Amino acid sequence: MTARLSLNREILRLAVPALGALIAEPAFLIVDAALVGHLGTTPLAGLGIASAVLQTIVGLMVFLAYSTTPAVARRFGAGQPGEAVSVGVNGMWLALALGAVLAAVGTVASPWLVSLFGAGDAVAEQANAYLVISMWGLPAMLIVFAATGLLRGMQDTVTPLWIAGLGFGANALLNWLFIYGFGWGIAGSAAGTVTAQWGMVAAYVLVVRRLATRHSASLRAQRAGMRSTATSGGWLFLRTVSLRAALLVTVAVATGIGTEELAGWQIVFTIFSTAAFALDALAIAAQALIGKELGAGDEEQVHRVLGRTVAWGVWFGVAVGALIAALSGVLGIVFTGDPGIAALVQPTLIVLAVAQPIAGVVFVLDGVLMGANDARYLALAGVLNLVPFLPALWIIAAVGVDGSIGLVWLGVAFFGVYLLARLATLGWRVRSGRWLSASA
Repeated sequence: MTARLSLNREILRLAVPALGALIAEPAFLIVDAALVGHLGTTPLAGLGIASAVLQTIVGLMVFLAYSTTPAVARRFGAGQPGEAVSVGVNGMWLALALGAVLAAVGTVASPWLVSLFGAGDAVAEQANAYLVISMWGLPAMLIVFAATGLLRGMQDTVTPLWIAGLGFGANALLNWLFIYGFGWGIAGSAAGTVTAQWGMVAAYVLVVRRLATRHSASLRAQRAGMRSTATSGGWLFLRTVSLRAALLVTVAVATGIGTEELAGWQIVFTIFSTAAFALDALAIAAQALIGKELGAGDEEQVHRVLGRTVAWGVWFGVAVGALIAALSGVLGIVFTGDPGIAALVQPTLIVLAVAQPIAGVVFVLDGVLMGANDARYLALAGVLNLVPFLPALWIIAAVGVDGSIGLVWLGVAFFGVYLLARLATLGWRVRSGRWLSASA
Protein backbone atom coordinates (compact mmCIF):
# COMPACT_ATOMS: atom_id res chain seq x y z
CA MET A 1 0.00 0.00 0.00
CA THR A 2 2.83 2.40 0.89
CA ALA A 3 4.59 1.71 -2.41
CA ARG A 4 1.35 2.32 -4.31
CA LEU A 5 0.75 5.65 -2.56
CA SER A 6 4.35 6.67 -3.22
CA LEU A 7 4.01 5.88 -6.93
CA ASN A 8 0.69 7.74 -7.12
CA ARG A 9 2.36 10.79 -5.57
CA GLU A 10 5.21 10.52 -8.08
CA ILE A 11 2.74 10.41 -10.98
CA LEU A 12 0.89 13.45 -9.65
CA ARG A 13 4.15 15.29 -8.97
CA LEU A 14 4.99 15.05 -12.66
CA ALA A 15 1.50 15.22 -14.19
CA VAL A 16 0.00 18.23 -12.40
CA PRO A 17 2.75 20.76 -13.34
CA ALA A 18 2.87 19.24 -16.84
CA LEU A 19 -0.86 19.95 -17.17
CA GLY A 20 -0.29 23.59 -16.22
CA ALA A 21 2.46 23.97 -18.81
CA LEU A 22 0.29 22.33 -21.50
CA ILE A 23 -2.56 24.75 -20.79
CA ALA A 24 -0.18 27.72 -21.07
CA GLU A 25 0.63 26.88 -24.69
CA PRO A 26 -2.85 27.51 -26.20
CA ALA A 27 -3.20 30.48 -23.84
CA PHE A 28 -0.68 32.34 -26.03
CA LEU A 29 -3.09 32.08 -28.98
CA ILE A 30 -6.07 33.08 -26.85
CA VAL A 31 -4.30 36.28 -25.75
CA ASP A 32 -3.32 37.05 -29.33
CA ALA A 33 -6.89 36.53 -30.53
CA ALA A 34 -8.39 38.65 -27.75
CA LEU A 35 -6.06 41.60 -28.35
CA VAL A 36 -6.12 41.42 -32.14
CA GLY A 37 -9.91 41.01 -32.07
CA HIS A 38 -10.25 44.59 -30.83
CA LEU A 39 -8.50 45.80 -33.99
CA GLY A 40 -11.41 44.59 -36.12
CA THR A 41 -12.76 41.61 -38.02
CA THR A 42 -10.20 41.73 -40.84
CA PRO A 43 -7.10 41.49 -38.59
CA LEU A 44 -8.79 38.72 -36.57
CA ALA A 45 -9.53 36.77 -39.75
CA GLY A 46 -5.91 37.24 -40.81
CA LEU A 47 -4.77 35.94 -37.42
CA GLY A 48 -6.96 32.87 -37.90
CA ILE A 49 -5.19 31.97 -41.15
CA ALA A 50 -1.72 32.66 -39.80
CA SER A 51 -2.43 30.67 -36.62
CA ALA A 52 -3.62 27.68 -38.67
CA VAL A 53 -0.29 27.64 -40.56
CA LEU A 54 1.81 28.06 -37.41
CA GLN A 55 -0.10 25.44 -35.40
CA THR A 56 0.35 22.91 -38.20
CA ILE A 57 4.12 23.48 -38.32
CA VAL A 58 4.54 23.50 -34.55
CA GLY A 59 2.28 20.46 -34.12
CA LEU A 60 4.46 18.45 -36.48
CA MET A 61 7.61 19.48 -34.58
CA VAL A 62 6.40 18.43 -31.12
CA PHE A 63 8.46 15.26 -31.55
CA LEU A 64 11.43 17.29 -30.28
CA ALA A 65 9.98 17.13 -26.78
CA TYR A 66 8.74 13.54 -27.07
CA SER A 67 12.04 12.18 -28.40
CA THR A 68 14.20 14.08 -25.92
CA THR A 69 12.31 13.11 -22.75
CA PRO A 70 12.85 9.32 -22.87
CA ALA A 71 16.45 9.62 -24.05
CA VAL A 72 17.28 11.90 -21.10
CA ALA A 73 15.20 9.86 -18.63
CA ARG A 74 16.94 6.58 -19.47
CA ARG A 75 20.38 8.04 -18.79
CA PHE A 76 19.12 9.80 -15.67
CA GLY A 77 17.69 6.51 -14.38
CA ALA A 78 20.97 4.76 -15.18
CA GLY A 79 22.81 7.16 -12.86
CA GLN A 80 24.38 9.20 -15.68
CA PRO A 81 22.96 12.72 -15.16
CA GLY A 82 25.82 14.37 -17.06
CA GLU A 83 25.18 12.22 -20.11
CA ALA A 84 21.45 12.84 -19.71
CA VAL A 85 21.96 16.62 -19.85
CA SER A 86 24.24 16.30 -22.87
CA VAL A 87 21.57 14.33 -24.75
CA GLY A 88 19.06 17.08 -23.98
CA VAL A 89 21.49 19.76 -25.12
CA ASN A 90 21.91 17.94 -28.44
CA GLY A 91 18.13 18.02 -28.80
CA MET A 92 18.20 21.80 -28.29
CA TRP A 93 20.89 22.24 -30.95
CA LEU A 94 18.85 20.11 -33.35
CA ALA A 95 15.80 22.26 -32.58
CA LEU A 96 17.76 25.42 -33.34
CA ALA A 97 18.94 24.02 -36.68
CA LEU A 98 15.47 22.85 -37.73
CA GLY A 99 13.89 26.08 -36.53
CA ALA A 100 16.34 28.24 -38.47
CA VAL A 101 15.61 26.34 -41.69
CA LEU A 102 11.84 26.52 -41.13
CA ALA A 103 12.05 30.25 -40.34
CA ALA A 104 14.02 31.04 -43.50
CA VAL A 105 11.83 28.91 -45.79
CA GLY A 106 8.64 29.99 -44.05
CA THR A 107 9.39 33.69 -44.42
CA VAL A 108 9.77 33.30 -48.17
CA ALA A 109 6.80 30.96 -48.48
CA SER A 110 4.40 32.96 -46.26
CA PRO A 111 2.53 34.72 -49.11
CA TRP A 112 2.03 31.40 -50.91
CA LEU A 113 0.88 29.65 -47.71
CA VAL A 114 -1.64 32.41 -47.04
CA SER A 115 -2.91 32.27 -50.62
CA LEU A 116 -3.89 28.60 -50.16
CA PHE A 117 -6.78 29.73 -47.94
CA GLY A 118 -8.34 31.82 -50.70
CA ALA A 119 -8.92 34.86 -48.47
CA GLY A 120 -9.56 38.38 -49.78
CA ASP A 121 -6.70 40.81 -50.30
CA ALA A 122 -7.25 42.70 -47.03
CA VAL A 123 -7.36 39.54 -44.90
CA ALA A 124 -4.39 38.02 -46.77
CA GLU A 125 -2.35 41.16 -46.12
CA GLN A 126 -3.03 40.95 -42.37
CA ALA A 127 -2.27 37.21 -42.28
CA ASN A 128 1.01 37.68 -44.13
CA ALA A 129 2.08 40.55 -41.87
CA TYR A 130 1.60 38.33 -38.81
CA LEU A 131 3.07 35.18 -40.35
CA VAL A 132 6.32 36.68 -41.69
CA ILE A 133 7.27 37.99 -38.25
CA SER A 134 6.05 34.88 -36.42
CA MET A 135 8.24 32.61 -38.53
CA TRP A 136 11.25 33.96 -36.62
CA GLY A 137 9.75 32.67 -33.43
CA LEU A 138 9.82 29.09 -34.74
CA PRO A 139 13.43 28.40 -33.65
CA ALA A 140 12.52 29.60 -30.17
CA MET A 141 9.41 27.43 -30.00
CA LEU A 142 11.33 24.34 -31.08
CA ILE A 143 14.14 25.01 -28.59
CA VAL A 144 11.50 25.32 -25.85
CA PHE A 145 10.11 21.91 -26.92
CA ALA A 146 13.53 20.26 -26.64
CA ALA A 147 14.43 22.01 -23.38
CA THR A 148 11.09 21.00 -21.88
CA GLY A 149 11.80 17.42 -22.90
CA LEU A 150 15.22 17.63 -21.23
CA LEU A 151 13.75 18.77 -17.92
CA ARG A 152 10.92 16.25 -18.05
CA GLY A 153 13.51 13.53 -18.57
CA MET A 154 15.31 14.82 -15.46
CA GLN A 155 11.95 14.33 -13.66
CA ASP A 156 11.34 18.09 -13.41
CA THR A 157 7.99 19.36 -14.71
CA VAL A 158 7.78 22.31 -12.30
CA THR A 159 10.44 24.48 -13.98
CA PRO A 160 8.72 24.26 -17.41
CA LEU A 161 5.49 25.32 -15.69
CA TRP A 162 7.16 28.44 -14.21
CA ILE A 163 8.78 29.36 -17.52
CA ALA A 164 5.52 28.82 -19.42
CA GLY A 165 3.65 30.97 -16.90
CA LEU A 166 6.19 33.79 -17.10
CA GLY A 167 6.18 33.53 -20.89
CA PHE A 168 2.39 33.80 -20.93
CA GLY A 169 2.50 36.96 -18.78
CA ALA A 170 5.23 38.53 -20.90
CA ASN A 171 3.33 37.67 -24.08
CA ALA A 172 0.18 39.43 -22.86
CA LEU A 173 2.07 42.55 -21.73
CA LEU A 174 4.23 42.84 -24.86
CA ASN A 175 1.28 42.25 -27.17
CA TRP A 176 -0.67 45.07 -25.53
CA LEU A 177 2.36 47.38 -25.64
CA PHE A 178 3.25 46.72 -29.28
CA ILE A 179 -0.32 46.65 -30.62
CA TYR A 180 -1.78 49.63 -28.80
CA GLY A 181 1.14 51.44 -27.20
CA PHE A 182 3.30 51.54 -30.33
CA GLY A 183 0.38 51.28 -32.76
CA TRP A 184 1.89 48.39 -34.74
CA GLY A 185 -1.42 46.58 -35.24
CA ILE A 186 -1.36 42.86 -35.98
CA ALA A 187 2.40 43.01 -36.59
CA GLY A 188 2.76 44.13 -32.96
CA SER A 189 1.00 40.98 -31.80
CA ALA A 190 3.44 38.81 -33.75
CA ALA A 191 6.44 40.81 -32.47
CA GLY A 192 5.25 40.54 -28.88
CA THR A 193 4.79 36.78 -29.09
CA VAL A 194 8.16 36.22 -30.78
CA THR A 195 9.89 38.36 -28.12
CA ALA A 196 8.22 36.38 -25.34
CA GLN A 197 9.24 33.09 -26.99
CA TRP A 198 12.90 34.08 -27.18
CA GLY A 199 12.67 35.25 -23.56
CA MET A 200 11.57 31.72 -22.64
CA VAL A 201 14.59 30.38 -24.53
CA ALA A 202 16.86 32.66 -22.47
CA ALA A 203 15.32 31.30 -19.27
CA TYR A 204 15.80 27.70 -20.40
CA VAL A 205 19.40 28.36 -21.41
CA LEU A 206 20.15 29.64 -17.90
CA VAL A 207 18.50 26.58 -16.33
CA VAL A 208 20.23 24.10 -18.66
CA ARG A 209 23.59 25.81 -18.23
CA ARG A 210 23.25 25.45 -14.47
CA LEU A 211 22.40 21.76 -14.89
CA ALA A 212 25.36 21.25 -17.20
CA THR A 213 27.73 22.86 -14.69
CA ARG A 214 26.34 20.79 -11.83
CA HIS A 215 26.68 17.49 -13.70
CA SER A 216 29.85 18.32 -15.73
CA ALA A 217 27.97 18.02 -19.02
CA SER A 218 29.06 19.44 -22.36
CA LEU A 219 27.09 22.30 -23.90
CA ARG A 220 28.56 21.74 -27.34
CA ALA A 221 26.64 20.16 -30.19
CA GLN A 222 27.68 16.55 -30.78
CA ARG A 223 27.00 15.18 -34.25
CA ALA A 224 26.35 11.61 -33.09
CA GLY A 225 23.95 12.79 -30.39
CA MET A 226 22.04 15.03 -32.78
CA ARG A 227 21.82 12.19 -35.31
CA SER A 228 20.41 9.83 -32.66
CA THR A 229 17.79 12.39 -31.60
CA ALA A 230 16.89 13.06 -35.24
CA THR A 231 16.43 9.33 -35.95
CA SER A 232 14.07 8.79 -33.01
CA GLY A 233 12.37 12.10 -33.71
CA GLY A 234 11.89 11.18 -37.36
CA TRP A 235 9.76 8.17 -36.43
CA LEU A 236 7.73 10.29 -34.00
CA PHE A 237 7.32 12.89 -36.74
CA LEU A 238 5.75 10.22 -38.96
CA ARG A 239 3.47 9.21 -36.09
CA THR A 240 2.34 12.82 -35.76
CA VAL A 241 1.71 13.05 -39.51
CA SER A 242 -0.67 10.07 -39.30
CA LEU A 243 -2.54 11.71 -36.40
CA ARG A 244 -2.83 15.00 -38.29
CA ALA A 245 -4.02 13.14 -41.38
CA ALA A 246 -6.79 11.50 -39.36
CA LEU A 247 -7.91 14.87 -37.99
CA LEU A 248 -7.84 16.63 -41.38
CA VAL A 249 -9.75 13.88 -43.19
CA THR A 250 -12.39 13.86 -40.45
CA VAL A 251 -12.84 17.63 -40.82
CA ALA A 252 -13.09 17.21 -44.60
CA VAL A 253 -15.89 14.65 -44.21
CA ALA A 254 -17.66 16.90 -41.69
CA THR A 255 -17.41 19.76 -44.20
CA GLY A 256 -19.02 17.61 -46.87
CA ILE A 257 -21.92 16.69 -44.58
CA GLY A 258 -22.95 20.32 -44.05
CA THR A 259 -22.15 23.66 -42.45
CA GLU A 260 -24.09 23.03 -39.24
CA GLU A 261 -22.55 19.59 -38.89
CA LEU A 262 -19.07 21.07 -39.35
CA ALA A 263 -19.80 23.65 -36.63
CA GLY A 264 -21.10 20.85 -34.42
CA TRP A 265 -18.00 18.76 -35.00
CA GLN A 266 -15.85 21.74 -34.02
CA ILE A 267 -17.70 21.91 -30.69
CA VAL A 268 -17.35 18.18 -30.05
CA PHE A 269 -13.68 18.13 -30.98
CA THR A 270 -12.96 21.18 -28.83
CA ILE A 271 -14.36 19.30 -25.81
CA PHE A 272 -12.25 16.27 -26.73
CA SER A 273 -9.12 18.43 -27.07
CA THR A 274 -9.76 20.07 -23.69
CA ALA A 275 -10.00 16.70 -21.95
CA ALA A 276 -6.87 15.62 -23.83
CA PHE A 277 -4.74 18.14 -21.92
CA ALA A 278 -5.08 16.16 -18.71
CA LEU A 279 -4.56 12.87 -20.54
CA ASP A 280 -1.42 14.31 -22.15
CA ALA A 281 -0.17 15.25 -18.68
CA LEU A 282 -0.58 11.61 -17.58
CA ALA A 283 1.18 10.47 -20.74
CA ILE A 284 4.09 12.80 -19.96
CA ALA A 285 4.35 11.39 -16.44
CA ALA A 286 4.31 7.85 -17.84
CA GLN A 287 6.94 8.78 -20.42
CA ALA A 288 9.34 10.26 -17.86
CA LEU A 289 8.90 7.48 -15.27
CA ILE A 290 9.10 4.60 -17.76
CA GLY A 291 12.27 6.06 -19.28
CA LYS A 292 13.86 6.50 -15.86
CA GLU A 293 13.02 2.99 -14.62
CA LEU A 294 14.16 1.35 -17.86
CA GLY A 295 17.43 3.23 -17.49
CA ALA A 296 17.73 1.94 -13.95
CA GLY A 297 17.06 -1.61 -15.19
CA ASP A 298 14.13 -2.04 -12.78
CA GLU A 299 11.65 -3.96 -14.92
CA GLU A 300 9.41 -4.70 -11.96
CA GLN A 301 8.98 -0.98 -11.28
CA VAL A 302 8.39 -0.39 -14.99
CA HIS A 303 5.36 -2.69 -14.81
CA ARG A 304 4.14 -0.94 -11.67
CA VAL A 305 4.32 2.42 -13.45
CA LEU A 306 2.50 0.92 -16.44
CA GLY A 307 -0.30 -0.46 -14.27
CA ARG A 308 -0.72 2.69 -12.18
CA THR A 309 -0.73 5.14 -15.09
CA VAL A 310 -3.20 3.01 -17.08
CA ALA A 311 -5.46 2.91 -14.01
CA TRP A 312 -5.22 6.70 -13.71
CA GLY A 313 -6.11 7.01 -17.39
CA VAL A 314 -9.18 4.78 -17.05
CA TRP A 315 -10.55 6.47 -13.94
CA PHE A 316 -9.91 9.95 -15.29
CA GLY A 317 -11.69 8.92 -18.48
CA VAL A 318 -14.68 7.68 -16.47
CA ALA A 319 -14.85 10.94 -14.49
CA VAL A 320 -14.53 13.20 -17.53
CA GLY A 321 -16.93 11.05 -19.53
CA ALA A 322 -19.55 11.36 -16.78
CA LEU A 323 -19.07 15.15 -16.74
CA ILE A 324 -19.41 15.44 -20.52
CA ALA A 325 -22.54 13.28 -20.48
CA ALA A 326 -24.08 15.38 -17.70
CA LEU A 327 -23.40 18.62 -19.60
CA SER A 328 -24.13 17.27 -23.09
CA GLY A 329 -27.45 19.08 -23.31
CA VAL A 330 -26.05 22.55 -22.58
CA LEU A 331 -22.55 22.53 -24.10
CA GLY A 332 -23.88 23.43 -27.53
CA ILE A 333 -25.70 26.43 -26.06
CA VAL A 334 -22.57 27.53 -24.21
CA PHE A 335 -20.62 27.59 -27.48
CA THR A 336 -23.26 29.06 -29.80
CA GLY A 337 -26.33 30.13 -27.82
CA ASP A 338 -28.37 28.15 -30.39
CA PRO A 339 -30.68 25.42 -29.00
CA GLY A 340 -30.77 23.83 -32.45
CA ILE A 341 -27.01 23.30 -32.48
CA ALA A 342 -27.18 22.04 -28.89
CA ALA A 343 -29.69 19.37 -29.93
CA LEU A 344 -27.57 18.53 -32.99
CA VAL A 345 -24.37 17.83 -31.01
CA GLN A 346 -25.80 16.20 -27.87
CA PRO A 347 -25.91 12.60 -29.21
CA THR A 348 -22.31 12.89 -30.46
CA LEU A 349 -21.22 14.28 -27.09
CA ILE A 350 -22.68 11.12 -25.52
CA VAL A 351 -20.54 9.05 -27.91
CA LEU A 352 -17.51 11.13 -26.84
CA ALA A 353 -18.38 10.61 -23.17
CA VAL A 354 -18.57 6.83 -23.57
CA ALA A 355 -15.21 6.81 -25.36
CA GLN A 356 -13.30 8.75 -22.68
CA PRO A 357 -12.02 5.70 -20.72
CA ILE A 358 -10.69 4.30 -24.00
CA ALA A 359 -9.01 7.65 -24.74
CA GLY A 360 -7.45 7.59 -21.26
CA VAL A 361 -5.79 4.22 -21.88
CA VAL A 362 -4.70 5.17 -25.41
CA PHE A 363 -3.00 8.39 -24.30
CA VAL A 364 -1.19 6.66 -21.44
CA LEU A 365 0.00 3.72 -23.58
CA ASP A 366 1.25 6.23 -26.14
CA GLY A 367 3.34 7.83 -23.38
CA VAL A 368 4.57 4.45 -22.13
CA LEU A 369 5.88 3.43 -25.56
CA MET A 370 7.46 6.84 -26.06
CA GLY A 371 9.18 6.43 -22.71
CA ALA A 372 10.55 3.11 -23.95
CA ASN A 373 11.80 4.82 -27.14
CA ASP A 374 9.57 2.55 -29.22
CA ALA A 375 9.24 5.32 -31.79
CA ARG A 376 9.51 3.11 -34.87
CA TYR A 377 6.56 0.98 -33.78
CA LEU A 378 4.49 4.07 -32.95
CA ALA A 379 5.07 5.37 -36.48
CA LEU A 380 4.10 2.06 -38.10
CA ALA A 381 1.08 1.68 -35.80
CA GLY A 382 -0.04 5.18 -36.81
CA VAL A 383 -0.32 4.01 -40.41
CA LEU A 384 -2.10 0.77 -39.41
CA ASN A 385 -4.65 2.73 -37.39
CA LEU A 386 -5.78 4.50 -40.57
CA VAL A 387 -6.60 1.19 -42.31
CA PRO A 388 -10.02 0.65 -40.64
CA PHE A 389 -10.64 4.36 -40.03
CA LEU A 390 -10.43 5.76 -43.57
CA PRO A 391 -12.94 3.25 -45.04
CA ALA A 392 -15.34 4.07 -42.21
CA LEU A 393 -15.13 7.76 -43.13
CA TRP A 394 -15.55 6.92 -46.83
CA ILE A 395 -18.77 5.02 -46.08
CA ILE A 396 -20.15 8.01 -44.12
CA ALA A 397 -19.31 10.36 -46.99
CA ALA A 398 -20.69 7.96 -49.64
CA VAL A 399 -23.99 7.29 -47.87
CA GLY A 400 -24.57 11.03 -47.51
CA VAL A 401 -26.15 10.85 -44.06
CA ASP A 402 -26.51 14.25 -42.44
CA GLY A 403 -27.95 16.05 -39.42
CA SER A 404 -27.61 14.62 -35.94
CA ILE A 405 -27.33 11.06 -37.27
CA GLY A 406 -24.50 12.03 -39.62
CA LEU A 407 -22.62 13.70 -36.77
CA VAL A 408 -23.12 10.65 -34.55
CA TRP A 409 -21.66 8.36 -37.19
CA LEU A 410 -18.71 10.70 -37.57
CA GLY A 411 -18.22 10.50 -33.80
CA VAL A 412 -18.47 6.70 -33.89
CA ALA A 413 -15.81 6.62 -36.62
CA PHE A 414 -13.34 8.85 -34.78
CA PHE A 415 -14.02 8.06 -31.12
CA GLY A 416 -14.91 4.46 -31.83
CA VAL A 417 -13.16 2.97 -34.85
CA TYR A 418 -10.03 5.15 -34.73
CA LEU A 419 -9.52 5.13 -30.96
CA LEU A 420 -10.19 1.38 -30.78
CA ALA A 421 -7.66 0.81 -33.58
CA ARG A 422 -5.10 2.80 -31.57
CA LEU A 423 -5.98 0.83 -28.44
CA ALA A 424 -5.54 -2.46 -30.31
CA THR A 425 -2.14 -1.62 -31.81
CA LEU A 426 -0.75 -0.06 -28.63
CA GLY A 427 -2.24 -2.74 -26.37
CA TRP A 428 -0.82 -5.55 -28.49
CA ARG A 429 2.64 -4.02 -28.32
CA VAL A 430 2.54 -3.61 -24.56
CA ARG A 431 1.24 -7.15 -24.00
CA SER A 432 3.93 -8.59 -26.29
CA GLY A 433 6.69 -7.21 -24.06
CA ARG A 434 8.80 -6.29 -27.09
CA TRP A 435 8.66 -2.60 -26.16
CA LEU A 436 10.86 -3.31 -23.13
CA SER A 437 13.83 -3.97 -25.40
CA ALA A 438 13.17 -1.00 -27.72
CA SER A 439 15.14 1.33 -25.46
CA ALA A 440 18.27 -0.76 -25.61
